[in-house]
Amino acid sequence: MKFTAEQIAGILEGEVKGDSLAEVSTLSKIEEGKEGSLTFLANLKYTPYIYTTKASVIIVNKDFVADKEINSTLILVDDALIAFSTLLDYYNQIKQNKSGIEEPSFVSKSAKIGSNIYLGAFAYIGENAKIGNNVKIYPNCYVGDNVVIEDGTVLFAGSKVYSDCIIGKKCVINSGAVIGADGFGFAPTDSGSYEKIPQIGNVILEDNVDVGANSTIDRATLGSTIIKEGVKLDNHIQIAHNVEIGKNTVIAAQTGVAGSTKIGENCKIGGQVGVAGHLVIGNNVRVQAQSGIGRNIKDGEVLQGSPSFNYVDWSKSYVYFKNLPKLAKTINELDKKVNGNS
Repeated sequence: MKFTAEQIAGILEGEVKGDSLAEVSTLSKIEEGKEGSLTFLANLKYTPYIYTTKASVIIVNKDFVADKEINSTLILVDDALIAFSTLLDYYNQIKQNKSGIEEPSFVSKSAKIGSNIYLGAFAYIGENAKIGNNVKIYPNCYVGDNVVIEDGTVLFAGSKVYSDCIIGKKCVINSGAVIGADGFGFAPTDSGSYEKIPQIGNVILEDNVDVGANSTIDRATLGSTIIKEGVKLDNHIQIAHNVEIGKNTVIAAQTGVAGSTKIGENCKIGGQVGVAGHLVIGNNVRVQAQSGIGRNIKDGEVLQGSPSFNYVDWSKSYVYFKNLPKLAKTINELDKKVNGNS
């Protein structure tokens, strides 16, 4: 599919500088641009490539000033990165514009299905499930009994939503993700074995939540595990039972959050972070990668380390951590001199 610079500028509400009829049919990095491709310049360190790229059309900020001639057609926008992101979303919508119910698939007679849905082959929709309009459920997905999936949500191939869970509008659940598996609830017995505690709650994903591939969000023991509006979860993340994550918080890959912990709004949590259970983490908290959180965290704290502590203190302390062998040698030498142990 081909688009002209003029058509793209119309989508982005931008201004064309150059050939408005220049056509593109693919996307590229600016340093790898070829004729017929569209790219963008947002990071100034890539500016030299704008003069050498073969890309036919480049999205740039309105305040960009060229030092020399540019062969490509430019589209001037307020923010090139946001504009390119908008275009990628538009491209995805075209690419994923599937509809209809493929065979073989199974839809329970008691399920309610909205309009313009896509249901891929070998997908399963359980009893009393409610599927909204414009929902896309790719092949090999499982949607359990009494599940609610609201308008515009996408379940990519192989994702699973267990019974009674509620998925909001315009959510994205990537392949291999599991929503609503049992929480890790076991009670020790006198014999040393463990007895399973029934997990009878559910998971609620509010609107515009993204769940990465192979991530898991466990159902609550009682009540709900709640992922608030706008939360973005990377791949390979574990969210335990009865956890709550506040609006617009983002969490990077391989992080684990233990049961009943409450995370506030607008937090940013790096990869491989471990968060203990029954904690309260405030709003606007920043946690660096591989940190271990074992205490309640106040609003706005920036943390690193395991166990974690203030990021500035950690950075200062790290200077000493890495020099411990030298420091130990110096101390030993001073001890010999002071105590005459030479």
